[in-house]
Amino acid sequence: MHRHPPAAGGELECNFTAQALGSARDQNGGGVNREWGWGRHWETIQRDMTTPPSLTTPPLPDSPQAIGAALKSHIQRQIQEAGGWIGFDTFMALALYTPGLGYYAHGSAKFGPLPQGGSDFVTAPEISPLFGQALARQVAQALEVSGTDEVWEFGAGTGALALQLLDALDAMGVRVRRYTIVDLSESLKDRQRQALAAHAGKVQWATALPTAMRGVVVGNEVLDAMPVQLLARVNGVWLERGVACHEDAFAWADRPTDLRPPLEVEGDHDYLTEIHPQGEAFVRTLADHLETGAVFLLDYGFPESEYYHPQRHMGTVMCHQAHQSDGNPLVDVGLKDITAHVNFTGIAVAAQEAGLEVLGYTNQAHFLINCGLAQAMEQAPLQARVAAHKLITEHEMGEFFKVIGLCKGPHWDAVGFARGDRTHRL
Repeated sequence: MHRHPPAAGGELECNFTAQALGSARDQNGGGVNREWGWGRHWETIQRDMTTPPSLTTPPLPDSPQAIGAALKSHIQRQIQEAGGWIGFDTFMALALYTPGLGYYAHGSAKFGPLPQGGSDFVTAPEISPLFGQALARQVAQALEVSGTDEVWEFGAGTGALALQLLDALDAMGVRVRRYTIVDLSESLKDRQRQALAAHAGKVQWATALPTAMRGVVVGNEVLDAMPVQLLARVNGVWLERGVACHEDAFAWADRPTDLRPPLEVEGDHDYLTEIHPQGEAFVRTLADHLETGAVFLLDYGFPESEYYHPQRHMGTVMCHQAHQSDGNPLVDVGLKDITAHVNFTGIAVAAQEAGLEVLGYTNQAHFLINCGLAQAMEQAPLQARVAAHKLITEHEMGEFFKVIGLCKGPHWDAVGFARGDRTHRL
């Protein structure tokens, strides 16, 4: 795997801001030595996100149109106070996570199979319960190898994956003493509590990480929702692309920067791409807290040689609304998801530099089949087999999605990477 220095601009620490989420301490009474947030501009965002009076009196709006209008005004104020320009990472953080107004902070459906239900996209656990059952085999092995009995899930969505994992682990006779969910969305937490009522005795929600963690961490489609910085090469000059206001709309605006992609992009053509200091900082934060255990992250993305390919000149930022995709995050702000593909090489390097070992890296198809999905499909009814097939077919999720496994301590042979491991391509 490639080892390279971070992009110019210095190291970034992921400080999960407890204030933005509500202060908390872990059940064991341990202190929190890092706070939870999303990045480089978080101090400014946090200051302005401390619910101003205008957003509490009267109550927060509840219609989509009102939410969108209130969030637009809020972000416009941030831009004005910042001197007329904010980086795209700040814009993305505000659009997704502003309390009560951001996409993940209000009560829209978000997750679901069809737009008629008000959802915008569907994730693997909603497609088939066999996804979580297969992942459970990897989690069970990791718990056994590490001698731990706790699972942490970041960004649990509807709670479907947590339910599948807990049910499957129970069926395998694997004891999970505690299942901790870390999620930014209060509305999604309510859905998770309903979905996980049968496991209420072992499920808890956290807004901060304990000083020491022991167990297995899972994150399905978490990294893609972490804010990214946009870099644009225009006429041979690298610029940071941010957001300004033009009349009553958001507009792209570029500024000179010393930031660069981790690889030199061949050619002299104009080129737009992302760098991922927030996601890499997230992994470093996990490494700092994890005493023993493993981490499994599933998401769409590429190794850096593919990510920064000269032909990928339009970047990877994408929006999702009503099961339709578009490439313009500056409209319908707060009413649609904003994502970017993951640079898995950057994740792996950040993990190694922070003291984690890479267990493996492969596509979702290989990982799930290694974890017994094919055998489970053989025993499932036809309709269930058809649904699960989407998880592994190349033109659906099988190749598009990747899985990276990390561990604290000596390397061990993880079942999910038994065949098709691509670590050598990172």
